Amino acid sequence: MTKFIVSTQGLENYGAHCEDGKFKSGNAYWKFKSGTDYEVSGLERPQDAMAFVASFGMDNGIGWKEFPTEVLSVEEWEAQFHSDFDTEYLDFKRQYLVKVDPRDPDSYKRFLSR
Repeated sequence: MTKFIVSTQGLENYGAHCEDGKFKSGNAYWKFKSGTDYEVSGLERPQDAMAFVASFGMDNGIGWKEFPTEVLSVEEWEAQFHSDFDTEYLDFKRQYLVKVDPRDPDSYKRFLSR
């Protein structure tokens, strides 16, 4: 089976910290935040990997949203880090990959309780 990297984007609503955070009241103040890189195994198609991450990872609360933005094969993802300097960064990124597999509910169970 192919392994994919699905990257997500986070958004935080600063307006929800001290107000209601709603657009209609003028209190929404969204800022881009970092997301997560998921290494997805157990699937053959990139669109299935992205949909799988969306199925447990999409958070649509008033204070935080996180959604998938990109899916690459592991080889494509690693190719982004092609210089000697980026090799260190690739090692860093690998350290924080969240490994998930639809055949193993324990690999993504902690996300379901959000």
